[in-house]
Amino acid sequence: MKPEERRRFVPFGYKLMLSYALCILVPVIIVGSFAVSTLVKSVREQAESSVQGTMRQIRDNIQYKIEDMRRLTNMIYGDTTLAKHLKHYEEGWVSYDATTSYLLPKMMQTIQSSSLRLWLSVYLHNETLPEVYYNHENIDPLMTVGKLYELYHMNRIEDADWYKSFPPERYGTTMQWRQIEDDAKFGRLSLLRRIVDTTNGVELREIGFIRVTAHLQDLFESVDYTKVGEGSAIYIVSPQGDILYSSAADTNMTGKTWDESWAQNHLVLRQPLEGLDWSVVSLVPTAIMEQDADKVRMLTAIVCLISVLVIFFVGWMFSRFFSKRVTKIVSVLHAFREGEFRKRMAYEGRDEFAQIAAALNDMGQHTEGLIREVYLTNLQKKEAELESLQAQINPHFLYNTLSSISRLARFGDIDKLHRMVIGLAKFYRLTLNDGRTFIPLSKELEQVQAYVDIQSIKYGDRMEVLFDIQPEVNRYDTVKLIVQPFIENALQHAWCGDHIHIRISGEIIGGDIHLKIIDDGNGIPQDRFRKLFDPLDEVESGYGIRNVDQRIKLHFGKKYGVSLASRPGIGTAVLLRIPTYKHKKNRE
Repeated sequence: MKPEERRRFVPFGYKLMLSYALCILVPVIIVGSFAVSTLVKSVREQAESSVQGTMRQIRDNIQYKIEDMRRLTNMIYGDTTLAKHLKHYEEGWVSYDATTSYLLPKMMQTIQSSSLRLWLSVYLHNETLPEVYYNHENIDPLMTVGKLYELYHMNRIEDADWYKSFPPERYGTTMQWRQIEDDAKFGRLSLLRRIVDTTNGVELREIGFIRVTAHLQDLFESVDYTKVGEGSAIYIVSPQGDILYSSAADTNMTGKTWDESWAQNHLVLRQPLEGLDWSVVSLVPTAIMEQDADKVRMLTAIVCLISVLVIFFVGWMFSRFFSKRVTKIVSVLHAFREGEFRKRMAYEGRDEFAQIAAALNDMGQHTEGLIREVYLTNLQKKEAELESLQAQINPHFLYNTLSSISRLARFGDIDKLHRMVIGLAKFYRLTLNDGRTFIPLSKELEQVQAYVDIQSIKYGDRMEVLFDIQPEVNRYDTVKLIVQPFIENALQHAWCGDHIHIRISGEIIGGDIHLKIIDDGNGIPQDRFRKLFDPLDEVESGYGIRNVDQRIKLHFGKKYGVSLASRPGIGTAVLLRIPTYKHKKNRE
């Protein structure tokens, strides 16, 4: 800094003391008002956070019991041995032995594995198995027996409306929480679920039905308004606004309909219950939230006044001593923040400021060189990885196509030979793309179409490829050659019979592009599927998948890449996730 500029500079200590002297009242008012509003807001937020935490605990407790009931149904739903017994139609001793030796012990084991009072009812299509049940007409068995399990034949419920309206089966997910028959009368809730035969992977045949029933009071035992505060209320509310369960000091609101007018002068908090479409709703009087507000306002005003006086005195004593050193340190830090690491400072003495100055000088000396070295090293490493991956693209397609061209020439099929040569030229023209790594998605899909055209000459009507691409996808760019390797894999490894169908779709979901390649081939064996992303695996199909996945990740980040789903005998689905990216060279 030049001497004339230094003379015009007003030291930090002078400005600080001048501001205190001229504006002492304004800071008191501003700081006091801000402190009051901030602390009052903080008190309210803490109170609301405390209530939210209590509500989450209540919700988690209910969710745990709900998950426990789901777990019980899974013990029956996923038991293949049980399904075999249910499919075995043989009367007499065999049916009796299956019931007593396996079915009833299985149901008892299931019901005893929960701490809730539960009523397990299993309805069977197999009428050779005997019914086992209690006579509980017009009474609630959960109040008398506690835990019980029963076997019925399906004809007892096949005409019930709730059974007829039960949704189609999706394996492992289809279930309903409902109040059926006399559940509403006795304050119960039932979990309904099918038992299906999974031996046929295409069609899931119903062989039985599960109903697990529990009291609402047991499920919602943790719903207690006293945990939130006196004068509060907690309700379990359905999507239609019906209050299924309530906990309040004044009156029981169970069975009534939620009224928005109740929210006046109350804080309303909601916590949804997963799987039930219900919500836990709490009403907290605002008076509870404001109990400490007046105390906070008064205390804050006193603290602010004392703080201003103390700060004024201490500032007057020490501001001139520290202001110059602080100003120098701040100026150097500002220079570092702007990327200028050559600025230095020097202090006499061996106090903390001198040590800070020495450390900052050393940091500035080394940081710039280290940043440049690390940047260049990472850049060279990434470029080397990309070049290596690009050089490893599978050349088998070229060999196979040239072999097919040779065969067509030998047999004199000039028309197919001409079309295959034109297709091959178009494919590699689009693939090479003047050496560019990034190409428009429209060019990538055009290159895939060229590949499909070549293969259609080879396979004819035995293969069918359907493109389903949203138009807006073509506006963006991608790393080249990410779709064709999966079409090639499908044609090499996925044949299941004499025909194969492949569907290629593209859409934008959540700001990212999702490209899917789906085939109806023979799927990927489980042992092979687990090794696909193993870098030590040398099988060609796994190499091609890893190559595409690594190239996408290197260019766009680890959140993007390849994911697969496959079931033997059904087919394979590949998902390529890339960002909505526009490369500047492709837009010039």
